[in-house]
Amino acid sequence: MARPRKVSDERLVAAAGTAIGRLGPGFTLADVAAEAQVSAGTLVHRFGSKHGLLLAMLRAATADARAAPAGAPVADPVAAVRDALVERYRPLDDPGSAANNLAQLAADLSDERLRAGMAEFYDAVRAGTRALLRRAVDAGALPGAPPVPVAARILTAVADGAAIHWSTDPRGSLRHRLAADLDAILAGWRRRPTDD
Repeated sequence: MARPRKVSDERLVAAAGTAIGRLGPGFTLADVAAEAQVSAGTLVHRFGSKHGLLLAMLRAATADARAAPAGAPVADPVAAVRDALVERYRPLDDPGSAANNLAQLAADLSDERLRAGMAEFYDAVRAGTRALLRRAVDAGALPGAPPVPVAARILTAVADGAAIHWSTDPRGSLRHRLAADLDAILAGWRRRPTDD
């Protein structure tokens, strides 16, 4: 009979996220092990390598992004769209962590399997955004919005771009900047198109 795991994969993945935020792509399994208060051997046993750990992180992030948006009615479905995207960036609302995570992203893009995992993650984020946008459109709250798939692509691209730009000039809070940028777009979509 196998021994029960004392440390969950979720805790190890969270520790890896913390290590990346602190150290960027130069993090090691030893750094993650120290953060999780386990031996590096535990990480090797579970994930095989640093690469395996990064793949597990992507799978966990994708599963989280695929979790269905809350089905409960909200007072402002447009604000729910904005808030969901802003919340996704909460871990990056620190200049050092944002820069280190972006450096890891650049390293991940050079690896075919990690790049494919990132594509799945971003597809899941866009799908969640589409679901929230659909609720707002169906409620009549965004009469000027482009088709939902296009609107979701625009909003997620703006959020990603704002995070990159903020990491180079981190004045104020990333989440405040994201909210302001997304609100600027959504405010235009709240208006009905006029016949000129």
